[in-house]
Amino acid sequence: MGLFTGIDISGSGLTAQRLRMDIISNNIANQGTTRSGQVDANGKPVPYRREFPIFQAGASFGQFLESAVAGMEPPGVSVVAVDQDTSPFPMVYNPNSPDANAQGYVQMPNVNMTQEMVDMIDASRAYDANISSLNASKDMCSRALTIGQ
Repeated sequence: MGLFTGIDISGSGLTAQRLRMDIISNNIANQGTTRSGQVDANGKPVPYRREFPIFQAGASFGQFLESAVAGMEPPGVSVVAVDQDTSPFPMVYNPNSPDANAQGYVQMPNVNMTQEMVDMIDASRAYDANISSLNASKDMCSRALTIGQ
């Protein structure tokens, strides 16, 4: 393992959490979007569908040890995909909407504001934890450089 492995791993975590925050922000911004630009099988507009990132750990603990013994750099975390939530769209009674069905109900996006806020707090805390890890790695590198003085 190299001197900058901890910094590289923390950097990958920071990048992943930043993307997660961007996706959460996009979900919040589109919580009222009833026309996402897509259409269903009947040709009717489809509301915005909530998105979420899928993370993949760079290595399990065993793989981390194997890469350390082999002298290879263990990877950090990465976002392998951005998936869409397949939960049903809530129906809201609004007969004046141009998107209302014959009964007066409109399909709304499946964005739950409470869930988005919880995810945002979680992403923010994970980002802060990666910053703390990055600072600890940076301090260790600085102290290692002062040993020879």
